[in-house]
Amino acid sequence: MAEGIMPMSEPKLPERLPVLPLRDVVVFPMMIAPLFVGRPFSLRAVEESLKEHKLIFLATQRDKDIEEPKREDLYDIGTVAVILKAMKMTDGRVKILVQGLGRAKVKKLKLVDDHFEAEIEHIEEPEFVAENLEEEALIKLVKDQIERIVALGKQIPPDMVAILRSIEDPGRLADLIAGQIELTTEEAADLLATVDPVERLKKVSKKLEHEMRVLEIQELIRTKARESMEKEQREYFLRQQLRAIRRELGEEEEKSKEIEEYKEKIKKAKMPEEVEEAVLKELSRLEKMHPESAEAAVLRTYIEWMIELPWSKRSRDKLDIERAKKILDEDHYDLEKVKNRILEFLAVKALMKKRKKKSHSIKQPTICFVGPPGVGKTSLARSIARAMGRKFVRISLGGVRDEAEIRGHRRTYVGAMPGKIIQALRKAGTKNPVILLDEIDKMSSDFRGDPAAALLEVLDPEQNKEFVDNYINQPFDLSEVLFIATANTPYTIPEPLYDRLEVINIPGYTEDEKLNIAKKYIIPKQVKNHALTTKDIQFRDDAVIHIIRHYTKEAGVRNLDRKIAAVCRKVALWISEGKEKKYVITKKRVEEILGAPKFIPEMELGEDEVGVVTGLAWTAAGGDVLFVEAIVTPGTGKLILTGRLGDVMKESAQAALGFIRAHAENYGIDKDFSKIDIHVHVPAGAIPKDGPSAGITIATAMLSALTGRKVKKNVAMTGEITLGGKVLPVGGLKEKILAALRYGVKTVIIPAKNKAEVMEELPEDAKKQLKLLFVDRVEKVFDTALHKSKTKKRKETATAK
Repeated sequence: MAEGIMPMSEPKLPERLPVLPLRDVVVFPMMIAPLFVGRPFSLRAVEESLKEHKLIFLATQRDKDIEEPKREDLYDIGTVAVILKAMKMTDGRVKILVQGLGRAKVKKLKLVDDHFEAEIEHIEEPEFVAENLEEEALIKLVKDQIERIVALGKQIPPDMVAILRSIEDPGRLADLIAGQIELTTEEAADLLATVDPVERLKKVSKKLEHEMRVLEIQELIRTKARESMEKEQREYFLRQQLRAIRRELGEEEEKSKEIEEYKEKIKKAKMPEEVEEAVLKELSRLEKMHPESAEAAVLRTYIEWMIELPWSKRSRDKLDIERAKKILDEDHYDLEKVKNRILEFLAVKALMKKRKKKSHSIKQPTICFVGPPGVGKTSLARSIARAMGRKFVRISLGGVRDEAEIRGHRRTYVGAMPGKIIQALRKAGTKNPVILLDEIDKMSSDFRGDPAAALLEVLDPEQNKEFVDNYINQPFDLSEVLFIATANTPYTIPEPLYDRLEVINIPGYTEDEKLNIAKKYIIPKQVKNHALTTKDIQFRDDAVIHIIRHYTKEAGVRNLDRKIAAVCRKVALWISEGKEKKYVITKKRVEEILGAPKFIPEMELGEDEVGVVTGLAWTAAGGDVLFVEAIVTPGTGKLILTGRLGDVMKESAQAALGFIRAHAENYGIDKDFSKIDIHVHVPAGAIPKDGPSAGITIATAMLSALTGRKVKKNVAMTGEITLGGKVLPVGGLKEKILAALRYGVKTVIIPAKNKAEVMEELPEDAKKQLKLLFVDRVEKVFDTALHKSKTKKRKETATAK
């Protein structure tokens, strides 16, 4: 090709030349290209060229579909070329070989003797002289790019590559490369119209860069495809070899044996028809998989879970009412209301069985034991399971904040597992266990979902027949499960969930009840746990009461259990040291072992005071005594409230003050409050306090401070006050009254409207030990709680100060 290149500087090229319109082709100077000529006017143009000087003007059409182009249909810049060779073909067309000589611009175009002839203006190629290092670097860059695309597989003849290496003129280099790379007609025409050689070479370099990137990506794709094919082929051959080795070792038979075992276990599991069909489908997938693949391990775990779930296994209910009552009495003292509820449930099941009806079709709500810590909620649920002859499983919900803990994870996740409900059923091994949902009030929600919402379906007897765990992805019947929930307080349980629960309150124990529980249950258990006998240790009643009063402060008996265990440990140590053979635990021994008393009832700490009233409060840990203090100081008529009081409690204080100001004359108080401040404080300032039940307590403290009358310390009270002086009912009465009993209170003032509730729920021994005063107006509260004599009058105090 190098030998056929003619010099660009031909002397005196003609100003008029026949025109050959081209479709989709742009011929550059220095480029040799074959062309096929078929249109009549194009054939005539070739004939005219061959007659004279063999020169012809090549102009590219803007639109290739136009058969007879006009001046505006051709690009302005074309190429003057020489016809090197012409050959007539059998179909009437002519094939010519042309070489571009130089650029020219069309000035006029006309049709002469059936062919186009153009008046042209020749464009001289400026002679290149390197002016700076940038132009030299550009030429070197373009040559490097050519080398790179050839290395990446671009088909350029070797001799052309050699020619390109030797050219130092940017214009000639750009024109030659343009003929070797893929350009659209528009891009080629734009390049031909670029007269500046350096600018033209920059455009060529940009196009080369793009083509190089495309070739690199193609090479990367080819490499990946080749590697993938090689990997698949290698794995195929390795698997074939492994299969042959396993066949020789007999392991192929083991896989078939495993599949058969799974099929047998699936049949024995007695799953519902649609569930069995789904599991067999997964087993079929497992059979086709490589046994060592990760997916096979996931499927194997899933199938094992499905097999081990108790789809049809039930424990036989023991419906002997007398036996159940005996077991409940053995395990727990008192709690008659709870025990009766369980016996009622068993009685209904026994009656249905007797009348040959499906006993497991009973739709009973979920029982929820609500009470302070240590009153025996969890152990009571365990006793219920034992009484019914059912398996018992405990699920701790305290701190659970992920919905997947209840519903399970989908198998697409790594390390996916079923939820706690399905796990409990697998652990129980039966379809009808007793499942304890412990601390149901301690759940919370975050971005992972709301577990309380997931429990709605579990606990609803109308919905849980087809509970779907995300992991097993098949419906499981939970209607035969007896769910029992526990909570310390019902107020943090979401309303829709609370609506599905049958709440049974288990209040705190009285001192007498604690003594009986200690004697019947705790002491025998701890004596046995510490390898002691009744010959080694004996607890006197006064010692146990001393522990209850001065070493524990609780509604339940958990701390009492710990203290008795501590006494037993010390006795076991003494016996091991050989000090004595038998120990009688008295009050003196208790203090010797447990140290100085930790709790001293507030009633024993002092005498009656002005402005200090004993109130009663309810907490999640049971009832408690709350002391309200009030003082009067010189000021501007402000009411100051401290002790981290909530909005409701602050409003109770405002209402109490409003009543006292309205009835100031009745109590000998100056009606002008503008010169004094009343400060109400509730100690234990770090603990938030709220609720309306301290209304009459605050009113009593204020009146005592304003009149100087002392408050009887052994009188405790609870109730809401109105501006008119009415005493309204409040909640948590049993816990509050038991707290008063623990503190040595003698008289408890209670709203009259709570009388029926209190008389029904309060233990008989508590009624005997306390004087219960039911009031409907605050005046009766003042008459009972305040001493008649006055130490100081508020009016005299204000005047003196």
